[in-house]
Amino acid sequence: MLTVQQNERLTHVGPGTPMGALFRRYWLPIAGSAELKANPTKAVRLLGEDLVLYKDRSGTLGLLEASCAHRRVHLLYGIPEDNGLRCPYHGWLYDSTGQCLEMPAEAPESTFPSRVRIKAYPVQERQGLVFAYLGPEPVPLLPDWAPWNRENVRWDVGLAIVPCNWLQIMENSMDPVHTEWLHRYFSRYVLQRLEETGKRSKDEHWRPPPPVIPHVKIGFDVYEHGIIKRRVLEGGSEDDVSWRIGHPVVFPNMLSAGQIRVPVDDTHTLYVWYQAHPMEPGDEPQVASDDVPVYRVPLPGVDEDGIPIWELIDNNSGQDNFAWMTQGPISPRHLEKLAESDKGIIVYRRLLVEQMRVVEDGGDPMNVFRDPAKNKDLYIPNEAEEGDKTWGYRKERTFKGGLSTGSSGKYSVIGRQQASGQGAKVPERTAGV
Repeated sequence: MLTVQQNERLTHVGPGTPMGALFRRYWLPIAGSAELKANPTKAVRLLGEDLVLYKDRSGTLGLLEASCAHRRVHLLYGIPEDNGLRCPYHGWLYDSTGQCLEMPAEAPESTFPSRVRIKAYPVQERQGLVFAYLGPEPVPLLPDWAPWNRENVRWDVGLAIVPCNWLQIMENSMDPVHTEWLHRYFSRYVLQRLEETGKRSKDEHWRPPPPVIPHVKIGFDVYEHGIIKRRVLEGGSEDDVSWRIGHPVVFPNMLSAGQIRVPVDDTHTLYVWYQAHPMEPGDEPQVASDDVPVYRVPLPGVDEDGIPIWELIDNNSGQDNFAWMTQGPISPRHLEKLAESDKGIIVYRRLLVEQMRVVEDGGDPMNVFRDPAKNKDLYIPNEAEEGDKTWGYRKERTFKGGLSTGSSGKYSVIGRQQASGQGAKVPERTAGV
């Protein structure tokens, strides 16, 4: 149990907060590159700040505070020019550093433009994702995580804005035991509800509900990039890869390297699913960052009668989402009753407190990289290296010919493309949880 004050320290991310200061030391994904191909401006809220991401006509990306310095008009409606973004109201032009370049109504000899600058932040792209850095200089390197360097794959990006605080999402990843109940026992009940109401999809390949296998042992080890969570299930042993190698949580906000939880503000989180799909014969490689497709993952809820929309919680992402969302915008941790099976949550909270203190003392927290020689193909241990058979899945199963009903992958653009192939198999492996 945390006090109200301790909970606020861990959950509040706006300017001037301890957790906000920690998150401002990291590059955070804010959009899919393809979104700017469809529209060159995008409103972004990040760590409690309202911003506008844009791409100008030269292809340069910029991230500016949302309002023009002149009369506070929102720059979402800005006009991309060759060298920046122009306010539609009176034509003030800003470059990617926030410097005002032009004020058309002012005298040509006026020095006023040179004295006007709005807040701007560095951005960079990597394989379909746009990352932003909101912290102090010097700007660190974007981490070069090894899983992002896969070859002969195509990427896609799933996005959702979850209406709850980022911490209850991350704490879910420190709770292995929920998988046997939420994603196994409850999954069977959801399938039963769908069958009883006649809403089970006729268009997708459905696999039988997975077996419920109890956990007999869980463990958590802090390592150089975060926390490794381990489990032994009934009938297994510590020789299983789920214990011997384990599953990584990359500090501060990633599950493995494919699920990234970005604090929008204190009560909303941008959830990013970053997936690599093996290329198939005839596939064209993704040359440009905006070749990577973006898809939206729907959130669970209730209908007009207050009944759960069961078809939106037939998969891990929907089940996790409702578990996070129904705790409230910020979980009231002063009311919680933690048990022995929650020790991973305690380990994670202690690591957060430790790293906030590092920042407060003027140091670099975990996973901030400045030396290029130390930021190359960063290894993240993962039980999938050897094929995680813990749950009875076969490693050779692929996305071909079927859509996973076990993860957000069922909404994946490339996953759906692959599912339309002939003679392919239904995936039995779900995203890591």
